[in-house]
Amino acid sequence: MAETSSIFVGGGGESYADPQELLLKYANRHGLIAGATGTGKTVTLQILAESLSNAGVPVFMSDVKGDLSGLAVAGKDTHKLHGAFMERAAKIGFSDFSYDSFPVTFWDMYGESGHPVRTTVSEMGPLLLSRLLELSEAQEGILNIAFRVADEEGLPLLDLKDLQSLLVWIGQNAKSLALRYGFVSSRSVGAIQRRLLVLENQGAADFFGEPALDLEDMFHVDADGRGQINILAADKLMSAPKLYATFLLWMLSELFETLPEIGDPDKPKFVFFFDEAHLLFDGAPKALVDKVEQVARLIRSKGVGVYFITQKPADVPEDILGQLGNRVQHALRAFTRKDQKDLRLAADTYRENPRFDVEDAIKEVGVGEAVTSFLIKKGVPGVVERTLIRPPSSQLGPITSKERRAILSASPVAGKYETALDRESAFEMLAQRAEAAAKAAEEAEAKEDELEAREREYQTGRRYSGTRVKRSTSKTKTRKRRGDSVGEAFAKSMMRSLGTKTGTALVRGIMGSLFKAR
Repeated sequence: MAETSSIFVGGGGESYADPQELLLKYANRHGLIAGATGTGKTVTLQILAESLSNAGVPVFMSDVKGDLSGLAVAGKDTHKLHGAFMERAAKIGFSDFSYDSFPVTFWDMYGESGHPVRTTVSEMGPLLLSRLLELSEAQEGILNIAFRVADEEGLPLLDLKDLQSLLVWIGQNAKSLALRYGFVSSRSVGAIQRRLLVLENQGAADFFGEPALDLEDMFHVDADGRGQINILAADKLMSAPKLYATFLLWMLSELFETLPEIGDPDKPKFVFFFDEAHLLFDGAPKALVDKVEQVARLIRSKGVGVYFITQKPADVPEDILGQLGNRVQHALRAFTRKDQKDLRLAADTYRENPRFDVEDAIKEVGVGEAVTSFLIKKGVPGVVERTLIRPPSSQLGPITSKERRAILSASPVAGKYETALDRESAFEMLAQRAEAAAKAAEEAEAKEDELEAREREYQTGRRYSGTRVKRSTSKTKTRKRRGDSVGEAFAKSMMRSLGTKTGTALVRGIMGSLFKAR
């Protein structure tokens, strides 16, 4: 693999003879790829991933339509666009154009079209989980209490049933918790449980659990020095847009928290493409937008470049948009007043070129053509240019199921994530505490009954025969015990609920899988 300091994106200028390049030194200064549906954003993503891989930079991207899987297979001269590709390559001076395949690893949250991707509830954290569940401020507060109690009690939160069982305990012990954490509303607890049920029905149960994703498995470089292209199958995931956006934000946050500071490297350590970026920002609370802005501002010093892909630049908040130094703007349609306003806003973010009007150019560029601006020396935005995007070296369009299976079986992480683990965590530990406390309570009750029987026989002058005398219901109800531990309190409240129809349904829903497993 030849060393390079830039990525050839396409040809610009009046004759498309001026090379438009993304300097690797500034590739971690983030970027934007925007344009209406069908204008060429997918091909731009494809050629950027190819070039970064050739430069030894691993990348991550989500495949919304399935087309990006073609990166794993070389293009063919029998393709219907072969002639057009060769003609464009000659026109823009892309003399090194040839067909090639690239090292690809497929991932899938549902484990169907790629290696399963999982994280634990604890790793997701209360902030992102609250965003995913669209919780109110009060409900988010209760979720924070749940995470705090889990830490203090040593209860690992790995999957959804762990969090669900802990919320049951919190609801049943709301009064005692209120003395330390404030008022805990049973309605809010119930609302969170309902949101978790909806999330579970969307397939999130497959996402939360172990083995959790090790980010190092996305940083592989092959024997030829080419960076791994990680592709997340997102066609099915797009039916749960909040889950999709939250997963990508979680991964971005994990990169930020895990990677060390490396300053200004000669090339990025990792490039992250955030497709359908509007799903992240639509209706997002200010706290979340602020977090994204903070991550985008600081993560570049860790060698990570973040590229947002969306239809309109207006989909990205202005504070974040201002940090995106490398831009590829495909055609925008301006049919309504709002569209025209968005078009003007997009044009205003570029450094002007005296040869043409940027606003007109954004409306006029054809498929496979774009208005581009990349950072040049000293990180200064380059003059905007109309650019013909270079043709891709890999296959244009999706691969076959047979080809995908072959790539998965030869993957460097084959077999590592396929089998889910269910080790002891909050759900099992709370169930064990309940069982132990119930047994202890039963033994204590038997001993107390025995003492009462002995005392009764002594008073009547008869010898104790060893026969158990059951206490009256009224005494049982009025007798109180003090000094219960957290586990005993949970056990008692759980056991009290077992005698009711509601309690039976509750245990069936939350603990049923444990008993089935046994």
